[in-house]
Amino acid sequence: MEVRFRECDWFDLWIWIKFSEIPSQQEKQLLDEVFNSWFLLGKLGGFNACNMQVLESGVDVSYFDYDNQAADDEMMSVMHNMTDLEYENEWARCWVDLGTADANAIDTLVNALRQFDKEYVAIEEVIIGGQNSDWLVEPKSLDDEDYDR
Repeated sequence: MEVRFRECDWFDLWIWIKFSEIPSQQEKQLLDEVFNSWFLLGKLGGFNACNMQVLESGVDVSYFDYDNQAADDEMMSVMHNMTDLEYENEWARCWVDLGTADANAIDTLVNALRQFDKEYVAIEEVIIGGQNSDWLVEPKSLDDEDYDR
């Protein structure tokens, strides 16, 4: 699975997925669950690199003393919106407003998609950002109900 980045606007970001062949309905449902789970974690502030206390503590986290006050003092880091995945032939796409979520949101999604590619559905490439000449995006406003989640 190839991962490529194009121009990225954190508040107006398209994610494109090209399958090796047209996915079945069941395969589409699995990918929908991956994206819905990713978005829910983002909506709940899960992608906040400013509060990585366990990661920064090192290998041994036995009896780790989590600092709730430090966590509370950090700015919220939440995703704002995501559309449902759309499918056309061997392509899938999704629009997201990553809001104040950190770049580790993208890393987490790419890591999940890499494993998804290995275990469930063959993915040729994932394109983060920009436009796709194989499937043009019509301009939409943020007031459009498709953008509300």
